[in-house]
Amino acid sequence: MAGLQLKNIRKSYGAVDVIHGIDLDIRQGEFVVFVGPSGCGKSTLLRMIAGLEEISGGEMYIAGRQVNDVPPSQRGIAMVFQSYALYPHMTVYDNMAFGMRIAKESKEEIDRRVRAAADILQLTAYLDRLPKALSGGQRQRVAIGRAICRDPKVFLFDEPLSNLDAALRVATRIEIAKLNESMPDTTMVYVTHDQVEAMTLADRIVVLSAGHIEQVGPPLELYERPANLFVARFIGSPAMNIIPATIAGAGTETTVELTGGRRTVLDIATPASENGKTASFGVRPEDLGIAAGDDFLFEGTVSIVEALGEVTLLYIDGLVANEPIIAKIPGILKVRRGEKVRLTADRAKLHLFDANGKSYRL
Repeated sequence: MAGLQLKNIRKSYGAVDVIHGIDLDIRQGEFVVFVGPSGCGKSTLLRMIAGLEEISGGEMYIAGRQVNDVPPSQRGIAMVFQSYALYPHMTVYDNMAFGMRIAKESKEEIDRRVRAAADILQLTAYLDRLPKALSGGQRQRVAIGRAICRDPKVFLFDEPLSNLDAALRVATRIEIAKLNESMPDTTMVYVTHDQVEAMTLADRIVVLSAGHIEQVGPPLELYERPANLFVARFIGSPAMNIIPATIAGAGTETTVELTGGRRTVLDIATPASENGKTASFGVRPEDLGIAAGDDFLFEGTVSIVEALGEVTLLYIDGLVANEPIIAKIPGILKVRRGEKVRLTADRAKLHLFDANGKSYRL
């Protein structure tokens, strides 16, 4: 089983701790994506898996074998970097074959693997070209092909699409998804700051913050049931609207009083001891809709309208100081700046977090 296990993994640079006791099991064939803000430790954790960073504490296993002190070349991993890291004087074929030549594979085996990888990535027509004759997307596919040729137990991707323009990112993301489907027994770990990549590629997402894991789960589970305020704000674009609130009535259903005095009832259970405590009310922009009549969550004045065709984004002032509420309304909406609007949402789509930021849904 070519799974990956991290047990109390820690990383320190002198007296500074950057990874704080990570525990994580990744199954064979699973596609796991690490996400988090800059400096959260996701690339450091990936480099520790690769053997490019020393492990300060804990145990790491690949396919059941402890690899703490195993050099990168003997871990059975292949890594695709943000920069393509291709040899400019070598053809596509030679770039993809280089690692196998160093490992002294036979010419026949090298040729078989290179051509098989080129076929998967639609690079057969480019095998005789130099990297300078390729587009950015093609160069990244060559880097991925070089990794495939090593026949690794674990693929590691470190923000591989960051240097590509928007159209190439979409195309290459699709190629990676197809690659994952064509190699169902190969474990893949992918680092990105792009939520679209994480949501569309991952079997599970690992959300990191300041060297800690905030939540692990399938993409839609993190979207629908964030464990805390950090995950709620990080997953989703635009970010979840967060409004200060007070629990006015705890129980199997919870009544909350929002800033400004408006009350609403949530399909969320809270213990009686929470009655009267401060909380944070959350609702995603896409879960908001224009309300008719007096049945609404809150109202405010439209300060900005972003008409994108498929959706209209409304930025609404008057509820939270210095921070507008964002509503993401499907289609084209004829609303102007300065207009007052009332917004509502399905009770099942609402979120509530305690004073420490933990979700009451968990």
